[in-house]
Amino acid sequence: MENVCDLFLKREEEYLSPYAFLTKNTRGREKPIIPCRNRTEFQRDRDRILHCKSFRRLMHKTQVFFSPTDEHYRTRMTHTLEVTQVARIIARALRLNEDLCEAAALGHDLGHTPFGHAGESAMQRCFDPEFTHYKQSLRVVDCLENNGEGMNLTFEVRDGILNHTGDCMASTLEGVIVKFADRIAYINHDIDDACRAGILTPADIPAELVEILGYTHSERINTMVTAVIEASRDRNAIEMTPEIYQATMALRDFLKKNVYVDSLAKAEEDKAKDLLVCLYQYYSENPDKMPALYQRNIDRDGIGRCVCDFVSGMTDRYAIAQYEDIFIPKVWKG
Repeated sequence: MENVCDLFLKREEEYLSPYAFLTKNTRGREKPIIPCRNRTEFQRDRDRILHCKSFRRLMHKTQVFFSPTDEHYRTRMTHTLEVTQVARIIARALRLNEDLCEAAALGHDLGHTPFGHAGESAMQRCFDPEFTHYKQSLRVVDCLENNGEGMNLTFEVRDGILNHTGDCMASTLEGVIVKFADRIAYINHDIDDACRAGILTPADIPAELVEILGYTHSERINTMVTAVIEASRDRNAIEMTPEIYQATMALRDFLKKNVYVDSLAKAEEDKAKDLLVCLYQYYSENPDKMPALYQRNIDRDGIGRCVCDFVSGMTDRYAIAQYEDIFIPKVWKG
């Protein structure tokens, strides 16, 4: 009797675009494993990411607003879920490999620091100017998860995680979709959160961009997603139609100027950076205070690398609690 996985692989060959990455063509894992009867390799990667500790910690890591008390603001986890949904919509419309897209999207921010990009900046200051959250995401899945054994993911999912931002470019179309989905998601949900916080109003968005992209949150997402689908259909490339791409990048520049830099959302950013630098310095001087997972590789990787792994993996509230425990005097209860 044919197993379920074989049916999935057969369906890929029959239905997916000639430009899709077929699961059977994966470059595989560093450590070979026994095939699963019920899931393809990319489906297994998706499940490994969903069940890992680093994924659960995303729910308490900053997207833009530090540790908000209003539970409707995005966190790094809700951002990840929105990216994943946008990526799947695009992949489905283009008949590309949804499972590969989903796995890479779910794992793309696993290495993000507490306090968002402020934490990334702190690690660049005290550990390595070349530190980035996407490189750290790959380190998480390769070296830190599963009690230091790593998740042993497929090459293509790892490639999509590493190359989801900046000038990097994934080797599969599915990985490139994650790059577009990440941008579409954060531009739109950051506008939504900024309006919720009173930093922006819908009227502040430049009228010429509203005319092109749409008047509401859902209209703008739909416009951007449609532009990717239209520009990429039946092509061996993932792009966005020129007019929408230019408007999207102009909207991102608008957010950089009005939300990401010197706004109320960033009022606590310097404090967050200083907090993480203090923690980094403390654990560098007292590595025995770190959990065993981060101590065991000191001889191989060096104290700085291991301290960075520990601090960058913290949630916002855990970092604050550690700082208070180490540096804030306790009230005497004699």
